[in-house]
Amino acid sequence: MNVEVKPTPAGSTLLAETPEIARVGVIGAGQMGNGITHVCALAGLSVTMLDVKANALERAVATIDRNMERQVNRKLISEDDRLDALSRIRTSMDYADLGEADFVIEAATEKEEVKRAIYQQLTPNLKPSCMLASNTSSISITRLGAATDRPEKFIGMHFMNPVPVMKLVEIIRGIATDEPTFQAVRALGEKLGKSTAVAEDFPAFIVNRILVPMINEAVYALYEGVGSVSGIDTSMRLGANHPMGPLELADFIGLDTCLSIMQVLYEGLSDSKYRPCPLLVKYVEAGWLGRKAKRGFYDYTVTPPRPTR
Repeated sequence: MNVEVKPTPAGSTLLAETPEIARVGVIGAGQMGNGITHVCALAGLSVTMLDVKANALERAVATIDRNMERQVNRKLISEDDRLDALSRIRTSMDYADLGEADFVIEAATEKEEVKRAIYQQLTPNLKPSCMLASNTSSISITRLGAATDRPEKFIGMHFMNPVPVMKLVEIIRGIATDEPTFQAVRALGEKLGKSTAVAEDFPAFIVNRILVPMINEAVYALYEGVGSVSGIDTSMRLGANHPMGPLELADFIGLDTCLSIMQVLYEGLSDSKYRPCPLLVKYVEAGWLGRKAKRGFYDYTVTPPRPTR
């Protein structure tokens, strides 16, 4: 256990212990949840991945296996690394199976009411020392932490997608988050091979505060007829040297997630520059959510994907 010596107001010293994390729980078996499970298992941690759907867990394990196989083929990890990591992963549909976890990260959909409902079911099953994090990309960590029985042990740990590839993790302290929790989670990020950026608890933090309004502006450019889907994406790829155009990126992220982040920004900062584009709203209402729905700003039922506008 790491120990940090901190001064007290009287000038004496107080030992503040940084908790060790060996057993991790991941709630959600979607794209983010299986990615977080993947990197935790490769880092030598025991991981229990929980979801309400058995078929989602089966798909997640198959995805992790497939992605690790790619890493073996690229000589990023060995076959023994892959087998050892897979042996450290358990799946469950029962919150009681997270009772021995040192740290649980929630990677559910970007809806506050869903996350709050999860915490209500989860926290009675956790040991008192267990730290809890959300992978939220925009929602207030202070507010989410206040919905739990352990706001001092609650923190934001926002991974980038795809988790096994992207090197950054944003760490966000709520107003109640204590120092040992912050230090433990920052150390966890480093153990996972990630670079960490500490963000203040403002709507959308750092990455999405900058990125998603750019995507929203690209949707406005499409909505107002400034350019076509292919024109906008080609312009940003070749003119700004972006690896992916903003509309293609929106499809990759999920248009529902982009809309949720813009709504959090608009409501949290009360600034009209964050107003979600009506066309983005319309696509989400139509169920055109991007790659995961096979249709967004591009139609993914054909190869290569075809712009829908």
